[in-house]
Amino acid sequence: MGEWRGNLRVRLTVVFSLVFALAGGSVLAGMLILVNNAMAYSMGIVFADKYSRLDPGGYQTAEQAMSSLDASKQTILDSMQSNLLFKGGLTLLAMWVLATAAGWFVAGRLLRPLSMITATAHRIAGRTLHKRIDLDAPPGEVKSLADSFDSMLDRLDEAFAGQGRFIANAAHELKTPIALNRTLVEVAMSRPDSPPQVHQLGQNLLAVNQRHERLIDALLTLARAEDAVTERRLVDVAELATIAADTTEALAGRLSVQIGRELTPAPVTGDPILLEQMIRNLIDNATRYNVEGGWVRVQTVARPRHAEIVVSNTGAVISSYEVPTLFEPFRRLTDRVGSSRGSGLGLSIVRAVAQAHRGDAVAVPRPGGGLVVRVILPRSAHPLAEPVIIAPALPENHVPAHP
Repeated sequence: MGEWRGNLRVRLTVVFSLVFALAGGSVLAGMLILVNNAMAYSMGIVFADKYSRLDPGGYQTAEQAMSSLDASKQTILDSMQSNLLFKGGLTLLAMWVLATAAGWFVAGRLLRPLSMITATAHRIAGRTLHKRIDLDAPPGEVKSLADSFDSMLDRLDEAFAGQGRFIANAAHELKTPIALNRTLVEVAMSRPDSPPQVHQLGQNLLAVNQRHERLIDALLTLARAEDAVTERRLVDVAELATIAADTTEALAGRLSVQIGRELTPAPVTGDPILLEQMIRNLIDNATRYNVEGGWVRVQTVARPRHAEIVVSNTGAVISSYEVPTLFEPFRRLTDRVGSSRGSGLGLSIVRAVAQAHRGDAVAVPRPGGGLVVRVILPRSAHPLAEPVIIAPALPENHVPAHP
């Protein structure tokens, strides 16, 4: 009921209907008054002439004759008023129904440009800035609104594209000096006369250099994920999850973390490289931000219209209000998990890749510590398909058991 009250088309139709009903009722009432006065005047003249030529022989007095004529006149007037009110009311009711239907149709025609603007805004909310309204209409308020909206989209699209190009170019420019530094350190460490202190320093520098390389690769992946996905192929996320889990097994062994798998075939259409990087980031984050002797559970599920990837893990206790910050770039919970384990881009890349494929990613804390991250990817390959909307929280019973 609230949705109908807030619908502009319904409100306009109700206004049209009420205005017509009030106008029609006023016209009918005015017609009754005018016709009643005209008929009373005309009948008064007729009955006065009839009274002047009336033979009073049939009446006891002249007053009785006049009273009989007045009664006849009133009966005629009442019959005329009832007939006019009945037939005029039926006509008004029929015209009111037709006017309401016409008002509904006219309101829809008038609001069609606004519906186009709303649909475009919904598509933009689905993380695409490449759509435009391009309203084909004569100059007017709605045309001006649509053109202003298109101009705003042009500026936003240019700004986001420039930001992505800047990140990609900066990351490419930084890879060259970092690769050069790594080469110099390795050459210095390979010299036969280098002391142990140089080897220790070289190992520390290589570790820092490797972290910087991972950061740059993450920036490149993030910049690519936030752009439109141009390469779409049919791929099974269960196979990608298997590859990502196998890649992380060595790290999990060093951290004494067990990786469990519940993988069922879940084909989707998308960029295999980005999707593999997304799943790898999920498993890598769940492994790094864990506790000794903890576990990671990777699940893939195929639904009729989408595929789900669920990665849950043990770890530090995280409050629900802290979860949204985990998806922001370079945001880490340093007071709980430390800042040296990653670059703070893992979950940012996960959400960016999911949204680039018309999906989304959410996370909820696990009771006792850790996270449950859920990614939903639509199985439709059409780039204009509606984005997947998922709830901000998972069901309480969606907590995987220990592997």
